Amino acid sequence: MTYQWQTVLGYLPQYLHAALLALRITVLAFILATVCATVAALARNSSVGMLRLVAGVYVEVIRNTPVLLQIFIVFFALPSFGLHFHAVTAGVLALGINVGAYMCEVFRAGIASVTRGQTEAAQILGLSRRQTFVFVVVPQALRNVYPATVNNLLQVLLGTSLLTAIAVPEITGVAIVINARTLLFVQVFLMALLLYLVLSNLLSLAAAVLGRVIFRPPLPIGFVGPRLPRFKRPGRPERAVVS
Repeated sequence: MTYQWQTVLGYLPQYLHAALLALRITVLAFILATVCATVAALARNSSVGMLRLVAGVYVEVIRNTPVLLQIFIVFFALPSFGLHFHAVTAGVLALGINVGAYMCEVFRAGIASVTRGQTEAAQILGLSRRQTFVFVVVPQALRNVYPATVNNLLQVLLGTSLLTAIAVPEITGVAIVINARTLLFVQVFLMALLLYLVLSNLLSLAAAVLGRVIFRPPLPIGFVGPRLPRFKRPGRPERAVVS
């Protein structure tokens, strides 16, 4: 057993290189997803019917089709129309567009969570619609959607494993190659699993620390959300304090 683990650990540089590639794809795809989600959310809340229609079609098509099929379309089908992408680029595009559709609804919910009284108060203070959106709606909506946005970031990281289907040498792809060389199924894939766990927890911790820095009052570690009021158990009434 010790010899088997020593054999797998000999491939640690390949695992680390694959982990760095997975992180790079995650960051780039998440940036693309944020842009797509922002544009789609604004379009769906627009007063222009055509923009709402296009954004709605984008969200419904992406959310109701498999992400693996979307990866195949970007990498294998788009070259038929003259659009050729490297495997990593195709993976970034597919994951970014996919997660952007889910984040669009998250952003819309965040905007809707800002009460009408906030916007009315801003208008009374003389703020324009743009100033109200930028300085009143966006800060509050961002705080409300931050935990869900971090969850989508983790989904992008885990979704990089699907890029093995187009030969991207990320963690799962490298694990499959190493397994073919060593036939040490348990050790090879357990190493890949540990890498995903480490990367996911590091991203979660970094996001939690960032949430405590940029928000006032700071978001708690773990994103437990707002505390609900506690209701006392029925029982004997409390005695009044006589001064």
